[in-house]
Amino acid sequence: MSKSSLFENFESLSAKAWKQKIQFELQGNDFNEHLVWNSIEGIDVKPFYHSESYSKAPSIQQNATDWNIGHSIYVNSIQKCNIHAIDLIENGVESLHFTLPTDEISLEKLLKNIDTSKIPIYFEPLFISKKLALTLNTYTVNHNASFYILNDPIGHLARSGNWHKNLTSDLDHLKQILVTGPDLKSVLSVDLGLFQNAGGSMIQQLAYTLAHANEYLNLVNEKSLKSIVFKVSVGGNYFFEIAKLQAVRVLWQSLTKEYGGSIDCHILTQPSRRNKTIYDYNTNMLRTTTECMSAILGSSDTIINMPYDHLYHKDNEFGDRLSRNQLLILKNESYFDAVSNPTEGTYYIETLTHQLAQKSLELFKEVERQGGYLKLLKEGLIQRKLKEHAQKEQRIYDEGHEGLLGTHFQKNASDKMKTELELYPFLKQQTRKTLLEPIIPRRISEKIEQKRLKDE
Repeated sequence: MSKSSLFENFESLSAKAWKQKIQFELQGNDFNEHLVWNSIEGIDVKPFYHSESYSKAPSIQQNATDWNIGHSIYVNSIQKCNIHAIDLIENGVESLHFTLPTDEISLEKLLKNIDTSKIPIYFEPLFISKKLALTLNTYTVNHNASFYILNDPIGHLARSGNWHKNLTSDLDHLKQILVTGPDLKSVLSVDLGLFQNAGGSMIQQLAYTLAHANEYLNLVNEKSLKSIVFKVSVGGNYFFEIAKLQAVRVLWQSLTKEYGGSIDCHILTQPSRRNKTIYDYNTNMLRTTTECMSAILGSSDTIINMPYDHLYHKDNEFGDRLSRNQLLILKNESYFDAVSNPTEGTYYIETLTHQLAQKSLELFKEVERQGGYLKLLKEGLIQRKLKEHAQKEQRIYDEGHEGLLGTHFQKNASDKMKTELELYPFLKQQTRKTLLEPIIPRRISEKIEQKRLKDE
């Protein structure tokens, strides 16, 4: 029997027929009350999705087979970082992410014996510098390298409450970088993960990210932009997170179309910190595995996994190896590199993508009507809205409607962590002068964990 005729002997069923059958099995109970649930994003999730009620999703570029296993390195000692990077590549890492505290680095030493024509590299500076862009561009030309600079002065303002120097200076530097780095893959990034880790809804994450990116399109010459890197944090809501990643591309495509051009959307994804715990820490591996699966199916370009002990241990070989192996197993043993667009035609995911994109677009338009992202950030409206949703989400967990394994339920009373903490895993309070209130990431389990540590 041919594949084309495989299902010809089965009678097709309408959505009405499915609902009638379900209604019969409910024995008089209300369909909407018992089987339709409302997500925290305000989206009604149905028990089934049918082609009759499905509208074709926008066509977007997706290639779930072409994703890189990434790894982050904070550059303190250049020689040690180089040795570490080579070791990572030899053990399966396909892309590197360097955090740079200063522009006084030797690229030749940092990248010694690394084939930069085959290994894409992201440089995330804790500053903004024309010098870095010039150095990286020259290296790119000479070595046929694939380099991305994750410059994001507006994101720095949102995260820290201050510009690197001031608005005029930061934007002047950014404009110079755009001219200085024409051969770089990208010189600009937008951090969606900040909103996610601060407790924002998916709609807020998408809308504020779009508004954030739109500020750059208004402030610099958009024709000089080839690509923007979107840094995305993925949480535990499996199907919604797949849809969120796809919605990023849908929304970005729609926005750039309005400017009369096409700017590439490059997605760098990491698991969220918001749902990670220090107690029953091995469950973090379960969380990051499903989050990485969402990242793959949502068509991320590079995925950097989070070690299970990231919150309370310093960087260590064991944690790094486990996090890397999670991605290696997904890619090489679980066939997550075998299908280019595995979610195409899945009515549920594509419906979610459409709904998230629509709701986010409405909020984006409201932000623009009120003056744009920067204006609302300075007024504190963005921060206030994120806090409101974070508090709503926190109440859901505190009241037991949802929970984290090992923290809210199935607790191990004998689990002791006080002597295991190499790093402080909670929000640090620091008094300093800022231009505006920063957006503060906070984990859901912090309050419970602090109490348990106190009681040990």
